[in-house]
Amino acid sequence: MANIKDLCFDKGNGLLPVIAQDHETGEVLMLAYMNRQAWEKTLETCQVHYWSRSRDKLWLKGETSGHVQLLKAAYIDCDLDTILVKVEQLGGAACHKGYRSCFYRKVRGDSLITVGEPVFDPKEIYKK
Repeated sequence: MANIKDLCFDKGNGLLPVIAQDHETGEVLMLAYMNRQAWEKTLETCQVHYWSRSRDKLWLKGETSGHVQLLKAAYIDCDLDTILVKVEQLGGAACHKGYRSCFYRKVRGDSLITVGEPVFDPKEIYKK
């Protein structure tokens, strides 16, 4: 039997991809990355933490916006190198662009069509 300590963080240079999915609807909200520290902090607090590749630091999802993800369940793939977290998304939006899901654009031919509606204005939340 595998153990959560068996996750293969070394395969991705210390980072594993994480798919965040709404625990009730199954909607895919985002894809991000975790290192071992983010994984352990997520399990410890039941609030999802990621590793920010752009900021090169541990990141509590929603620490700025208040749109925290509460961990409801976690699944590991067969190769022990991908994580699926089922979450309760507080604040209605997972995407830093203001949409519920980061996957708010649909491919149509060679175009990207916006299919989601913004939940918040990122300029107001992030003061940028």
